[in-house]
Amino acid sequence: MIRFAGVSKTFGDGAAPVRVLRDFSLEVPAGQFCSIMGPSGAGKSTILHLLAGLARPTSGEIFLGDRRLSTTTELELARMRRREIGFIFQFFHLLPYLDAEENVALPLLLDGHSARETAERVEECLTLVELLHRRHHKPSQLSGGEMQRVAIARALVANPRVILADEPTGNLDSGATHAIMRLLRRSNETLRVTILMVTHDPVCASYGGRIVRIVDGQIAEDLDVSDEGMDEAGGPAIAGRGSRA
Repeated sequence: MIRFAGVSKTFGDGAAPVRVLRDFSLEVPAGQFCSIMGPSGAGKSTILHLLAGLARPTSGEIFLGDRRLSTTTELELARMRRREIGFIFQFFHLLPYLDAEENVALPLLLDGHSARETAERVEECLTLVELLHRRHHKPSQLSGGEMQRVAIARALVANPRVILADEPTGNLDSGATHAIMRLLRRSNETLRVTILMVTHDPVCASYGGRIVRIVDGQIAEDLDVSDEGMDEAGGPAIAGRGSRA
C-alpha cells in the first residue's frame, strides 16, 4: 500500500546541507495503523510530507498503491491529496467562520460533489465522531477535543485510502488525548483506512498495531504491537530492526 524504497531527503545545497532521511525503506500494508516515533529532527514529519507529495525526495522512490510518486504530476498529486489522503494536524486547522458541518463538508464541495451526497457523507462522519449534535457550532464554541474530532471527520469525509496524522494529540489534555486515540483506532478497525501517525507520545503510539522508531533518518526499531504481535510476556514482539546511524 505504502512503500518507501531507499529514500533520502536533503534540505539545502550550500556549504551545510541537512540530510534528514538516509536510504529510508518502509512498507505499510493496506489497513495498518503505523505509528512513527523519534526525536525532533529525526525525519518523522518529512516522511508524511513526502508521502503526500508536498516535497520530493532527493533520491529513492515512494509508492502509494501502484502509483510511483516520482512520475506523478503536480496536478495529479493535488487530486491524490484531495481524494485519497486525509490529513489530521496538531492544531486542527478548522476555518473559524464555518461551523462543524461546513468544515467537514469543505473537501467534498471543493471536489465538486453534489450537495445531497455531501450532506449524507458529512452526517455519517459527524455521527462516527459523535458530534452530530454539535454540527452547527463554530470552532470557538468547541473544546480542543471536539475540534480535533471535527478534524478527524473532515479527514474521513472523502473516504480516503490513507490518513496522515502529525502529532494529532499534541495540543490536547490527557483525557481528550485518549478519546481521540480511541477514535482513530476505531476508524482504522471499522473503515480499514491505513493510518500513518507521527507522535512523540509512546502511549499514543501504542494505539496502533506497529511502532517504527526513527533515529537520524533511518529505522532504528520496528515493533509489532498488535494483539498478534505480543510475546509470551505480554510485551511487543520485534518485527524487524534497522541500523542506527
